[in-house]
Amino acid sequence: MKVILLVVGLVIFLSLFVSFFIFLQRRHVSKKCSSTPSIKHQFLRVSYAELLKATNGFSEANLIGFGSYASVYKGILDHVQMVVAVKVLNLQTRGVSKSFISECKALRAIRHRNLLKFLSVCSSVDFHGNEFKAPVYEYMANGNLGNWLHHVRVRDQGQPEEPINLKLIQRLDISTDIASALDYLHCGCELTIIHGDLKPSNVLLDDEMTAHIGDFGLAKIISTVSSDVAQGQSNLVAIRGTVGYVAPEYSMGEMASTLGDVYSFGILSLEIFTGKGPTDTMFKDHLNLHNFIKNALPNRVMEIVDPCIPLEHNTRSWIKDCMVSIMRIGVALFNGITNKSNGNG
Repeated sequence: MKVILLVVGLVIFLSLFVSFFIFLQRRHVSKKCSSTPSIKHQFLRVSYAELLKATNGFSEANLIGFGSYASVYKGILDHVQMVVAVKVLNLQTRGVSKSFISECKALRAIRHRNLLKFLSVCSSVDFHGNEFKAPVYEYMANGNLGNWLHHVRVRDQGQPEEPINLKLIQRLDISTDIASALDYLHCGCELTIIHGDLKPSNVLLDDEMTAHIGDFGLAKIISTVSSDVAQGQSNLVAIRGTVGYVAPEYSMGEMASTLGDVYSFGILSLEIFTGKGPTDTMFKDHLNLHNFIKNALPNRVMEIVDPCIPLEHNTRSWIKDCMVSIMRIGVALFNGITNKSNGNG
């Protein structure tokens, strides 16, 4: 009996000791984690001075894109050792401040593998006292889709230009990535988000050629409380997107809708596999991208496929069937939105 009591007492003592040790260890780890939050789950805090240093004074050598609304620079944030893209807004351009607010609202609550990751935003003044606003994003090593489709290689810090091209499977993957991102924006968020400006230059490619939709400057957020919204209708003002990609009803004052994004995706899909943009110089009079594709279906589809896509002779049969299916989807997306706007859908 004495031996049994001694053994039981010893076991209880050791159990309590081990439990207490584990408790202290977990408490220490928890405290350490809370004092140094993970970068992956927290927005970075960056100042104007840090961005100035990261981009080498916003030097031309770090410039990776520009337009009337903003200039984009590649930078390295020393305190987290992270390569980023810094979008410096041109605040003198009309509508930029409103676009900045729209982008921040759209990006602060969404996360998807095919959306450009929003890391931080700097809203401050520069060293001359001028207003400074710059969203900060994850850097995309392979630039934008437009450069790949039209064979424009941007030099990266003095490196020589190299010929670029997209294989058929890469184009299929990119199209799927874009569709997945749009499905999330339209159906996977608590509130429906309309991108409003889907085009090749707003599709970014990472080092593994995965596509990420970026530039939410025209994005609109709508409520999902009515059945009308489910069909793409909203009571918001019309979106002004890019000519050729924006849905035609927007030019007639129609309201923002998810169907507008669907139309843009249809145009973009056709461009991915033909290499022809909607504003290509060959399209004039009554010929446009839609008619160009439709007239070639199904028998002459291989004549309109981008000739830069490398195809092996023994695979052309099944590739033709694949191209016919893809082109028909693009045309159907176009028809769906135009029929809807004309009251036929």
